[in-house]
Amino acid sequence: MKTKPRLGFWEIWNMSLGFLGIQFGFALQNANTSRIFETLGAKIDEIPILWIAAPLTGLIIQPIIGHYSDRTWTKLGRRRPYFLVGAILSSIALFFMPNSPTLWFAAIMLWIMDASINITMEPFRAFVADNLPNEQRTQGFAMQSFFIGVGAVLGSLLPWFLHNYIGLENTAPEGIIPQSVKWSYYIGGLVFLLAVLWTVFTSKEYSPQELAEFQENFSQDENKNEIITNDDTQQKNIGIVMLVSGLVFTYYLTTTNLKKELYILGLGIAVTGLMFIISIYLKQKNIAKTFVEITTGFLTMPKTMKQLAWVQFFSWFALFSMWIYTTQAITTHIYHTTDTTSKLYNEGADWVGVLFTVYNGIAALVAFILPIIARKTSRRFTHFLALVLGGIGLMSFYFITDKYLLIVSMIGVGIAWASILSMPYAMLSSALPPNKMGYFMGVFNFFIVIPQLIAATILGFLVGKIFDNQPVYALVIGGISMIIAGLLSLRVDDVGEIEKKLEHSNEK
Repeated sequence: MKTKPRLGFWEIWNMSLGFLGIQFGFALQNANTSRIFETLGAKIDEIPILWIAAPLTGLIIQPIIGHYSDRTWTKLGRRRPYFLVGAILSSIALFFMPNSPTLWFAAIMLWIMDASINITMEPFRAFVADNLPNEQRTQGFAMQSFFIGVGAVLGSLLPWFLHNYIGLENTAPEGIIPQSVKWSYYIGGLVFLLAVLWTVFTSKEYSPQELAEFQENFSQDENKNEIITNDDTQQKNIGIVMLVSGLVFTYYLTTTNLKKELYILGLGIAVTGLMFIISIYLKQKNIAKTFVEITTGFLTMPKTMKQLAWVQFFSWFALFSMWIYTTQAITTHIYHTTDTTSKLYNEGADWVGVLFTVYNGIAALVAFILPIIARKTSRRFTHFLALVLGGIGLMSFYFITDKYLLIVSMIGVGIAWASILSMPYAMLSSALPPNKMGYFMGVFNFFIVIPQLIAATILGFLVGKIFDNQPVYALVIGGISMIIAGLLSLRVDDVGEIEKKLEHSNEK
């Protein structure tokens, strides 16, 4: 039986280094997009709806890229062409974003940037699973977490560094992005491209013939986490329920004065239900196979993937609440200002960059410690522990008034972030067939995107209507959500660890 050979440290290093560039750009986006939106005139309760481009883009792009990257083979290989195209487009978007003349231009740039990042990011997850044997995947995803942490530290800290050590201004007239932010984006675009190019030209991929042999080995033990065959009747019933409930909810919104972003939630449910129904017809006619496969991915997931889906849902709801509202929470709760042109506000916004640097730095430091804890306990317990610490960290924002104490809060968030970037993917990759690795990784992204869409549609309403425009409460909600995710991780059937225990038992 042919198995994948173990790779050396530097081989795993080279194939993961591209994530440094991806996260460099992603960190700049996370830490500064709300700041750019506010500078261009957005109000606090409008920011979530402007952020919605990012998760919507991921929902559409990643399953498609995953589907086609499973079927691609070029001189550059299977996944690497997507790395390269996404990196070029992302770098261009990073140059344009801080020069946005209007709020809606900035929103469009965010959409383009996120689409490009998604083109690069999704195949990177499958790249690790393609190239590494099961026993090295936790290490491989941990290496990705390390580079994500390093890239995010550099990206988050850069505006603060350029202001305090290079002397670039961190304030500007109304409607103008500060020079420290602009130059951070220019540098980010260059780092993004160079890091991905390193991985593209220093890594190799298995040929289709070799991958087919690995697929045969998987098929011999396919019952270990059976992939469910789709039931058309079940899918039709689910589609009808979603279509009707989505339309009813949308109609209800027209009779109330609730926030307009809630329409996206109602219409999103209705459109998803309609897609389920349409895909049955297309399947029967044997047309639009890609659309059918992507649409029905929810209903054909392995058991482990379904369990991890709930963990991802609550984890990423928490993360998105943090990314949207940390700047506003710090500037109002700690610095007590909402004036985007003031020195105090921009000092607060810069401090957010420092805090994001802390949690990403902690993630880089603990990235290689988590696999050791997982070997001593289990991957699911390790994930549970990390998420609980992250949830406590987010909830503590409400009780803290000293900006320096928030560094302690971010230590917990950093531990959770390192685990979120590695443990779910290590558990998932053990349950997926090699010939559909990219596709299912793309479908798995739904459970990163959907909670972000829900966060973007309801957090503005909750903060504005329930919590009297106090954004710190969004972080408390995020903390509770992350703890729920931790508890759910304890019920995941980790196929890879089950197999290791059986092998160890047989050896005895």
